[in-house]
Amino acid sequence: MPRSDHGGAEAVLPPDHGAGPGASEGNAGDGGELKRVIGPGLLLLFIVGDILGTGVYALTGQVAAEVGGAVWVPFLCAFLVAMLTATSYLELVTKYPRAGGAAAYSHRAFGIHFLTFLVTFAVMCSGLTSASSASKAFAANLLSALDVDGDQGRVAMAIALGFMALISLVNLRGVGESVKANVALTAVELTGLLIVIGVGAWALLQGDGEFSRVTEFETPGGDTAFGAITAATALAFFAMVGFEDSVNMAEETKDPVRIFPRVMLIGLTVTGVIYILVAVASVTLVAPAELGEGDTPLLKVVQAGAPGFPIDVFAWITMFAVSNSALINMLMASRLLYGMSRERALPAPLCRLLPRRRTPWVAITFTTLLAFLLIGYADLTALGGTTSLLLLCVFAVVNVAVLVLRRDRVAHRHFRAPTALPVIGAVLCVYLASPLSQRSGDDYEIAGWLMLIGIALWACVWGCTRLLAARAKGVG
Repeated sequence: MPRSDHGGAEAVLPPDHGAGPGASEGNAGDGGELKRVIGPGLLLLFIVGDILGTGVYALTGQVAAEVGGAVWVPFLCAFLVAMLTATSYLELVTKYPRAGGAAAYSHRAFGIHFLTFLVTFAVMCSGLTSASSASKAFAANLLSALDVDGDQGRVAMAIALGFMALISLVNLRGVGESVKANVALTAVELTGLLIVIGVGAWALLQGDGEFSRVTEFETPGGDTAFGAITAATALAFFAMVGFEDSVNMAEETKDPVRIFPRVMLIGLTVTGVIYILVAVASVTLVAPAELGEGDTPLLKVVQAGAPGFPIDVFAWITMFAVSNSALINMLMASRLLYGMSRERALPAPLCRLLPRRRTPWVAITFTTLLAFLLIGYADLTALGGTTSLLLLCVFAVVNVAVLVLRRDRVAHRHFRAPTALPVIGAVLCVYLASPLSQRSGDDYEIAGWLMLIGIALWACVWGCTRLLAARAKGVG
């Protein structure tokens, strides 16, 4: 059950649009369809496991620092924005029930190869920022489990870099091992969040904690409640992404036109409820100011609500949970880079494979080096904010694409979102991605540099192609 906090591997062009950057590998052969083996239960597990991840484990405290005790409000707002965008994905996946994603839909709607490239590279970069944030969260929880005191900055950096290097080695070994590890790690993720909810419920039943905090707004720097909520929602949205990955399973799902809408909406609702309950439990047991300090907020919650609980055990649960995010996001990022290179949208060396393992070692090395730079350059909050920024831009494109594709009629019945929903979804995604949401400037700086790297690589290929074409024309 591959998952990520930000978006999964997507075909750059839909199969029926011919060769393009990152065309689906599954359609490169005989053009046949994939075997439909996924039923409602497996699809629901995939979607729930896809959304759960680093966001809630690592950033609940940072969201609390923005709004105070009403930390559940930004998570609720993020859930509503995600639900609006999900209806657009549902219309597209039931209308075109084949493996694809945001890039495939945007190319079908607009037919602009450069836009398709930008959407795909943005998804890839969101995987890198998400994995880098997971590495930092892993380091913070490991230091807590080992009870390391003193200056932890350099030690945490070394652990985060070493963890990312280990992830790259697993990635080099092959996708089979990665997916097998993901199944177990998804179960660990869910267990950790249920422990937090259980500890919070138990403490309230015992008369502990301060439930009154959940209605208190404490905005930093004199911000209005609205401004603080929008800023916190822009960050909390990082925890809700991942549902869009499931559209890539459409070609392997039994009767996707009937199953997908119900299962995706149920999956989003389940995760939204879990996140809100975790947020409520967190501020009930730990003051928002204290919750916002450090990178291990849920560890503080368990420690406050259940002092007898073996805190080291929960720290390891958190580490396994964020490992899942890092593993699958780096897997997705390297495969997207490989796909774009194979279709001549990026330099050819990026599609080189290891002779025996058949894994894209150059793409894996390149994405790992970029992740190293992100770990060294940005803090956890900036990485989470950049992830949500990149995907909000992608989701805005999808919400517009669904409206453009209304002119494309298909023979079969499919889910149709009320027109107001993608319109509202597009507006909210653009708003949350814009400076109007009081998003940190660090998010734009990191996202800008990443996209400039992609554009530079694309320009190299474009220039070389034009040069070779000119030479061939001159020879001819």
